[in-house]
Amino acid sequence: MSRMTVDDVYQHIRGVCFKTGPPGTVGAETEWLVVDAADPAAHVPAARVRALVGAAGPPPRRSTVSYEPGGQLELSSPPLGGLGELHAALGRDIAHVRDALAPEGLALAGHGVDPVRGPRFQADHPRYACMREYFRSGGFRDAGMAMMCSTASVQVNLDIGADRADAARRWRLAHALGPVLVAAFANSPMRAGRRTGLRSSRQAIWTELDPCRTLPVLREGADGDPAEAWTRYALDARVMLLRTPEGRWVSDPGMSFLEWLGKGEPGAADLAYHLSTLFPPVRPRGWLELRMIDAPPVPYWPVPVAVATALLDDPAASRAAEDAAAPVAHLWAEAARRGLAHPPLAAAARACFAAALDALPRLGAPALVPLVDEYARRYVERGRAPADDPCPAPAGPPPPQSEEVPT
Repeated sequence: MSRMTVDDVYQHIRGVCFKTGPPGTVGAETEWLVVDAADPAAHVPAARVRALVGAAGPPPRRSTVSYEPGGQLELSSPPLGGLGELHAALGRDIAHVRDALAPEGLALAGHGVDPVRGPRFQADHPRYACMREYFRSGGFRDAGMAMMCSTASVQVNLDIGADRADAARRWRLAHALGPVLVAAFANSPMRAGRRTGLRSSRQAIWTELDPCRTLPVLREGADGDPAEAWTRYALDARVMLLRTPEGRWVSDPGMSFLEWLGKGEPGAADLAYHLSTLFPPVRPRGWLELRMIDAPPVPYWPVPVAVATALLDDPAASRAAEDAAAPVAHLWAEAARRGLAHPPLAAAARACFAAALDALPRLGAPALVPLVDEYARRYVERGRAPADDPCPAPAGPPPPQSEEVPT
């Protein structure tokens, strides 16, 4: 195997992570907490959920079912030709999974962080064991366990851009919109039975984690080539885990990817795997993956997908979003703490929702207008998010902060 160089990394990122082409496809990944309706404070065994979902057969519209380390269920759509198609397809697949769980009294719940149960590690794949050990050794044990086992989001996947200039514009806009999307969809004011004082505890958990792999790639005032920025980010990030030629998994080998390159050891497959262990709020994977949105209440999962897609894909909505988001693009911490109680963030969100509502019919998704409008009237226009809804009081003492059990 030939040795990789820094230039090889750059060429991979340019050709794979930032491969350009005419925008038009959209995808989404919806993560859900699985709860027992008869006992919401009880942990649901992941093996039980897998068995029920497996027995129901594959989702009819080809979404992929996967599971996070705490047993959270994820449904990932394939790339589809537009918002209307995505809404119909993913909605049908979510209903398929809900129907599989319902006879056993299980349900999907939409929260950015589990509001009642503490983290419980239920994964058996070596990747997740290595991740757990990496966060422990790096001093991020509590945040790492919470991230892996207690959080859930809606991730929106959109095309990189038509060409390099368009890709750079969309990259900047996606980052600028990050605090607006955090604030508008904040839905995690409680964690393990306790109020945190935050609207988006999920965003705060990500902020507490290893900054070399979770901070935004694009910082305030930054400009230039996004492929170069992502290359520098990837080279500077510590290697979370590696697989030896003998098949062993090694956690935290104690070096950055650039230092690993200096040893002449990693190949293209190692680079691709390293990139999969980086978790910034906007991640380029051949498409833009927007990762900063709390899982909303069940009926509203299409709203962040529709809003984000409209603001990036519709030219008029993009121009409005650029103007609205620019003054608040640096307010990640304020978005997590105050949500739309922060007046500049509230003003930006109102402008962005208005632009998105205007754009949806042009994007072939008029059927989504009533739901987005309902969300805007219930929350955004009132300077609120789901995190501001009343939270039920815990039924008893809070559960342990961390539990680890085999599957």
